[in-house]
Amino acid sequence: MIPAGARVWIALGHTDMRKGMQGLALLVQQGLKRNPHGGDLFVFRGRAGSLIKIIWHDGIGMSLYAKRLEKGRFVWPSASEGTVSLTPSQLACLLEGIDWRNPQYTWRPQSAG
Repeated sequence: MIPAGARVWIALGHTDMRKGMQGLALLVQQGLKRNPHGGDLFVFRGRAGSLIKIIWHDGIGMSLYAKRLEKGRFVWPSASEGTVSLTPSQLACLLEGIDWRNPQYTWRPQSAG
């Protein structure tokens, strides 16, 4: 669950996934020009596309979340630098390997006519 008021930022391009919390926080600060301790979530993807890391500072300490897909790749914007903001729902889709840019329903509700 994403904390109320927190924003989700995708770091565009690919990131060296050998980086840990400190390395990613430095990348947020210097490369993305954002505050890594401000309560927002920052999402990074490796070159192969099957591994992401998310860092988040809750005001007490930094957390690192990592996920690797067994099959498929995480859907990522094609731009090579900067950030894209996501909603919590879009992040949930991303984490499941779903195309968050255009999620499709598998069924349509029927009218009760």
